[in-house]
Amino acid sequence: MAAQEINLELLLGRKVFALNGKSIGRLEEVCAELSPGECHVTEFLVGDYAMFERLSAWTIARSFLSLFGSLIKSGYRIPWDKLDLSDPKHLKLTCKVAVLPRLEVK
Repeated sequence: MAAQEINLELLLGRKVFALNGKSIGRLEEVCAELSPGECHVTEFLVGDYAMFERLSAWTIARSFLSLFGSLIKSGYRIPWDKLDLSDPKHLKLTCKVAVLPRLEVK
């Protein structure tokens, strides 16, 4: 597979769409692994909970999650190869939502 370069800042906050065309949430975080001279995306975090997970380093966000976590809809972990990035303005899954691991309040 050919290497692909995309400016991540253009993807963050974009809606991610399921195979049926419905939005499953916004892309909130990109997880990657570093190796000498390279950086490889491993997964994308999508949905309400993904946003709070990103902010959880902040004391106030952590407190909010512990108090109101049950009110926050869960999100999804999308493996790097299950998100079609060919049109960065319209992100689409390449698999069914049901097979994605969920992000949930612990």
